[in-house]
Amino acid sequence: MEVAANCSLRVKRPLLDPRFEGYKLSLEPLPCYQLELDAAVAEVKLRDDQYTLEHMHAFGMYNYLHCDSWYQDSVYYIDTLGRIMNLTVMLDTALGKPREVFRLPTDLTACDNRLCASIHFSSSTWVTLSDGTGRLYVIGTGERGNSASEKWEIMFNEELGDPFIIIHSISLLNAEEHSIATLLLRIEKEELDMKGSGFYVSLEWVTISKKNQDNKKYEIIKRDILRGKSVPHYAAIEPDGNGLMIVSYKSLTFVQAGQDLEENMDEDISEKIKEPLYYWQQTEDDLTVTIRLPEDSTKEDIQIQFLPDHINIVLKDHQFLEGKLYSSIDHESSTWIIKESNSLEISLIKKNEGLTWPELVIGDKQGELIRDSAQCAAIAERLMHLTSEELNPNPDKEKPPCNAQELEECDIFFEESSSLCRFDGNTLKTTHVNLGSNQYLFSVIVDPKEMPCFCLRHDVDALLWQPHSSKQDDMWEHIATFNALGYVQASKRDKKFFACAPNYSYAALCECLRRVFIYRQPAPMSTVLYNRKEGRQVGQVAKQQVASLETNDPILGFQATNERLFVLTTKNLFLIKVNTEN
Repeated sequence: MEVAANCSLRVKRPLLDPRFEGYKLSLEPLPCYQLELDAAVAEVKLRDDQYTLEHMHAFGMYNYLHCDSWYQDSVYYIDTLGRIMNLTVMLDTALGKPREVFRLPTDLTACDNRLCASIHFSSSTWVTLSDGTGRLYVIGTGERGNSASEKWEIMFNEELGDPFIIIHSISLLNAEEHSIATLLLRIEKEELDMKGSGFYVSLEWVTISKKNQDNKKYEIIKRDILRGKSVPHYAAIEPDGNGLMIVSYKSLTFVQAGQDLEENMDEDISEKIKEPLYYWQQTEDDLTVTIRLPEDSTKEDIQIQFLPDHINIVLKDHQFLEGKLYSSIDHESSTWIIKESNSLEISLIKKNEGLTWPELVIGDKQGELIRDSAQCAAIAERLMHLTSEELNPNPDKEKPPCNAQELEECDIFFEESSSLCRFDGNTLKTTHVNLGSNQYLFSVIVDPKEMPCFCLRHDVDALLWQPHSSKQDDMWEHIATFNALGYVQASKRDKKFFACAPNYSYAALCECLRRVFIYRQPAPMSTVLYNRKEGRQVGQVAKQQVASLETNDPILGFQATNERLFVLTTKNLFLIKVNTEN
């Protein structure tokens, strides 16, 4: 059985700033432009039966504004008329109205259990689209930045079961065929088992393909399903389509088509709680091994070889247990006997009296050690010096203990810590894993040809990581740092969306209503500033700015580009000019 490699996230020290002094509030006004929408955004509110935290993560906090990373400052949203609307900004002072690029063929309001419509830009000429009813569209768009060649045409259109939202998609083109691989997220009800929330998360990896030489249509060639108990924070297919990376609080595992999650989990549990092959006990002088024998076993069926540091047990011509013992035994004094209860009892005499064996055979996990109450009491007595009923019995000698009450509330994020896994697309096994307990913050597409980057909290900082599927030994590269942002964002209890510029020049977060916070990277000062405490000149200052939108509608979408922030509400699209030059 292959074991996944545990890969650490290697922080690049030159990208950290240990002397960072914090963000300075700047009152410089930010230019803000407002566009009124012709039709409201097609928001789908959570139903009464979508009451779990996972429903809120996946659908309640859905970002209805989509950024086309293949083209600068181009955003899309879907309105209540089923139209995909695009706004591409060239000049802030001459903003046009959002334009319709495509209209969904189905009536969105006809389906009772529909989800929000979702869209993902697979390449500069391909788009995947879901109408929220369970139908997947693959659309060829032509060059989207070129009005002469842009034309949205449905190339694939199929019902794929229960409603889903699209998490990620890529386009794969080679000499023989063109493929689109996409990830679809569902939250489905447990039919049999009602433990926990009564729901599980399903992530389906669908590949749609067409051979170049044939004139056939695009068709599904592969469908694999991962299941788990938490919505992944991040899930992306590698650019070559050979793997999948996931950041999630609880692990997801591949299941066979039609196999129930509970069946799968029951198998895992049954493997874990399988009855031990043998039981063993020990005293200071000897060890006793008990093995349940098959029916009608006789002493002729049993062959046991004792060596000073080795044991070999054969039952009915089958190898039962063989290996190196943890320590030496007196092999000439060791014996075995068949008991009346149809069990085999083996007595091993220790060479080193008083030595406690942690295992019988080195590396063997098939047996179970049984301790009696006297042994447990002796062990507890030996460990007594490590514990005390007093919090700090000797404050002069010992360092004062850590007091959990001194931790700030924003430093405690139990369920926000995540594990990072890479799955192989062919074997569907985990190949790389990072078991760190870093809080996930957001993802951003820095280079559309690469996988999206993800930002994790490391101590007080927020570190941006770029996945590289081609580098097996250095799969996640540290590419940027937002100083102290991990700490700062934790205090924003009403935050809804989090983003950063693809060139890392600033990070931004918005609350559910009105307020947008912008945190800029440290920049040189035009005037001379001195730090009075340390008596030195300050060369750079990191600015924080706050924008307040003139609306009472909730924020439904949020996207950041190098120059602008786009904020979508039910009836308006706001543009905040953050940087004046590229």
